[in-house]
Amino acid sequence: MKLQAKIAIITGVSRDGQIGQAVAQEFAREGARLVLSARNASNLEARAKEVQALGAEVLTVVADLTQASQVENLIQQAKTRFGRIDILVNLAGGLSRVKPAAEHSLEDWNTELNNNLLTAFLCSKAVFKTMQDQGGGVILNFARAGLAHARMVAYNCAKAGIEALTRTFAIEGRKHNIRVNAVAPGLVDTRDNIESMKPTSEDLAKWVKREEVARVVTFLASDEASGIQGQVIEIPGKLF
Repeated sequence: MKLQAKIAIITGVSRDGQIGQAVAQEFAREGARLVLSARNASNLEARAKEVQALGAEVLTVVADLTQASQVENLIQQAKTRFGRIDILVNLAGGLSRVKPAAEHSLEDWNTELNNNLLTAFLCSKAVFKTMQDQGGGVILNFARAGLAHARMVAYNCAKAGIEALTRTFAIEGRKHNIRVNAVAPGLVDTRDNIESMKPTSEDLAKWVKREEVARVVTFLASDEASGIQGQVIEIPGKLF
């Protein structure tokens, strides 16, 4: 097992059919002990039951990760329960504002940057000292393959910021044995994407599968990826 006995925090693990669910299940199959966090308590408990059925020990923490105090509480609960934190997967966020760039309001801008970039910054910042003190760890972020997409300027900028965040934390983390990388999927076959975009079966076959993303994340979280630092790994599927 690639992650045997590793303690992993995964944020944004909420709805059925999303990437967070796939990553949590793959981590469970690879032997990780999990701390799952999301805003929705009922969805979070449903995901926890799924990974428990795969044999994983799991702690759930309901949190709004745009709030520094709630991020600190998440980290403290994980440390209290498991004593250390080996892996952080920053998955909280998502696309919620789709409209022409000139029609984005300040609220649209702040919402997308807070949900996608601020959450990753606060969680990375909060876990960094713990990983430094324990002699190392892994932080994984989510960017996206291809940043220039129409009608989502705030989301695009948030994901561009994730790349800069990743490389900066990687530079500062390497002397502490903290590996920081990001994955950048293309169109993924999440339930939300399928319902909103209604792809044909031919188009859907070109999208990235959730399980493919989860396997890349698992590899980067494992000791097998010990030589990879400060990289953004694209997973474009067949749309390139």
